[in-house]
Amino acid sequence: MSQTVDRALSILPLLAQGPADLGQVAERLGVHKSTALRLLRTLHEHGLVHRQQDQRYRLGARLFSLAQEAVENLDVREIAHPYLVELNESCGHTVHLAVHEEQEVLYIDKVESRYPVRMYSRIGKPVAITVAAVAKLLLADLPEPERLTIAERLDYPMYTPRSTPNAGAFLKELAVVREQGWATDLGGHEESINCVGAPIRGADGRVVAAMSVSAPNVVVTAEELLTLLPLVRRTAESISREYSGTPRPKKA
Repeated sequence: MSQTVDRALSILPLLAQGPADLGQVAERLGVHKSTALRLLRTLHEHGLVHRQQDQRYRLGARLFSLAQEAVENLDVREIAHPYLVELNESCGHTVHLAVHEEQEVLYIDKVESRYPVRMYSRIGKPVAITVAAVAKLLLADLPEPERLTIAERLDYPMYTPRSTPNAGAFLKELAVVREQGWATDLGGHEESINCVGAPIRGADGRVVAAMSVSAPNVVVTAEELLTLLPLVRRTAESISREYSGTPRPKKA
């Protein structure tokens, strides 16, 4: 039974490349045409494939409907939370999750540090958009025209001497973040607080959320915090895989 299911599901990636006839499907699966036809008929009955007038098969509308429904019901916070807790248990520092909504970047989850010194950030509170690592990650992924528009309309308060001073500097930093795939806030909002973050991506590769680890200088130096970057990125990649439904890469 599992082999039948595996064969049937293998048809879908094939048809995602374009319509295919019965012979092509049978050849790809390495089965007789009668077996391929039986599998295609089952998928057709469920609306997952559609037979065209030229007798070739393509993906069915029901498949797209299911995909859209699944995406609309995904809760990135629910998926990410166990990973954030695990990361917090590993490093001990404050972990945040944020999203970009209605021209603001908002914290939607937080796991507190185990250390006595706590951050005042709260779930539902907007971040300092011109300096926060999570904001840089979310805005860096936007199309260039949108990045330019947002950068030009923002104010650039100098929270500390390390704050981003203007739109030009902000756009340059977003370009760096977009290229390297991670971001920092090293004393840009508060001189005593440092942060390193990584993006969470959906099935289309776009950034849907961003996560970060933050800690005060009295607990860990900026250099020491940066050594956690590989762990932060692996955590973000794990969340991205579960959120997007991407299988874990097989070990060689």
